[in-house]
Amino acid sequence: MTDPSTPLIAVEHVDKWFGSLHVLRDVNLDVRRGEVVVVVGPSGSGKSTLCRVINRIEPIDSGVIRVDGRPLPAEGRALARLRADVGMVFQQFNLFSHRSILDNVTLGPVKVRGIPREQARRRARELLARVGIADQADKMPAQLSGGQQQRAAIARALAMDPKVLLFDEPTSALDPEMINEVLDVMTTLAGDGMTMVVVTHEMGFARRAADRVVFMADGQLLEQAPPTDFFDHPRTDRARDFLSKVLTH
Repeated sequence: MTDPSTPLIAVEHVDKWFGSLHVLRDVNLDVRRGEVVVVVGPSGSGKSTLCRVINRIEPIDSGVIRVDGRPLPAEGRALARLRADVGMVFQQFNLFSHRSILDNVTLGPVKVRGIPREQARRRARELLARVGIADQADKMPAQLSGGQQQRAAIARALAMDPKVLLFDEPTSALDPEMINEVLDVMTTLAGDGMTMVVVTHEMGFARRAADRVVFMADGQLLEQAPPTDFFDHPRTDRARDFLSKVLTH
């Protein structure tokens, strides 16, 4: 049994290259159980890549990443189990367009977790109610707004009963009026104790929901602090410059 004091996610000396581009540079990050870590920084800083290597959508070139005390598996069934434990919500909703919302949420638990279909469907309806779209269960994704589709994607991730949820800029593809409905669901999850790593440009969410804000620039993790400390007293010139741009508009 894993020691509860062990970080749920441990990223140690991780480097990642895309060709000649060094996108993650000796990154170190621990995420504790029940913690909400919000990753902010300028575009191209490596935030989304960090999210993707934790779920091994992208392999790393050096270093090690552990989830619940175990190094990430390279492939096969062990990797499928990891992805069940580490839920991911993307910028684009990635719903199956030819299946109903209920089927989208039910499919993973049945295929990967081996949960009986009727049990999975009952759980899916509970989760769709939790994210506020119980009445959309039988519709197809194209019949939903962007905000509703993203909430369905969150329900789909939750249906796997993950140990941690990763959010890769989950509101960046949404119209402004739909952003808050998704952030409200994420804020509720944070309040319920879900372990979350959230890459976002939504500074209000970071200030309100994060236990810790991590600032990245040029592939490096430059600062990490509680939200009040980070926003009111950034330590590096790079963070001060970033905040002066994002907080004045």
